[in-house]
Amino acid sequence: MLSPEGDGTPLVAAPGVTAHARRLTLSALESWGLGGHGEVAEQLVAELVANAVRHTGGRTFVLRLLRGSGRIRVELRDPSRALPCLIKGDPEDEAGRGLCLVDELADRWGVDVLSRGKSVWFELKVRIAA
Repeated sequence: MLSPEGDGTPLVAAPGVTAHARRLTLSALESWGLGGHGEVAEQLVAELVANAVRHTGGRTFVLRLLRGSGRIRVELRDPSRALPCLIKGDPEDEAGRGLCLVDELADRWGVDVLSRGKSVWFELKVRIAA
């Protein structure tokens, strides 16, 4: 069972939104005693936010963090119902690797279609300190 960190945090597509989402993610992980997982979680949330800003046309998003037995889940909700595509790009490409990175580093990831938009999410296995 996953426990949410509230209903989520609204984000506005503006300069600095990716850094803000990273800080929110790290802060939540540290408050849960899971700061050691922050680097990967920060990188992946940055990819989700960058994709949402670039591809959805939305101006607002909601970042939601959840924790459960041995895992965390990070969700980014956006107003678009268009599904993201996992595209294996050329190694020379300067962009387009966001979901490939999520696919490689997350233990699980996916997309849930909502009544208004979608939620792109990833999960990481975590070790709870004894």
